[in-house]
Amino acid sequence: MRKFAVLVVASLLAQAAIAATPGLDGAWVVDLSAEPGKPYTQPMQLTLHADGRVEGSFYGSTIEAGRWKQDRGRLCASFRTSDGVGPYHSAVCLDGTIARGQTWAEHRNFLFNWNATRPQP
Repeated sequence: MRKFAVLVVASLLAQAAIAATPGLDGAWVVDLSAEPGKPYTQPMQLTLHADGRVEGSFYGSTIEAGRWKQDRGRLCASFRTSDGVGPYHSAVCLDGTIARGQTWAEHRNFLFNWNATRPQP
């Protein structure tokens, strides 16, 4: 019984540590540069809710629908935005302190891979 109690406490502490880390929540600066030496960045703001929803904005557009999940050692989110003409589907996973993502816009016939970092104070 004592072993079980120790495992339960350890599990609860691990879950609390995960919940206390910022993860993907918060402000990001997304590097959308297409050519070396020509920086082009856009803001991304993510809020991950306990029920799995994602809210926020990306590239000046409100996230219309989004979900997140932590599984297989990764924290990832997927969401949809729009430019008023068609949808943009984005997915992002946390890789240490970098958010690595991609955006697909079928109506514009492109898939773009990007990285994001936290804004500098």
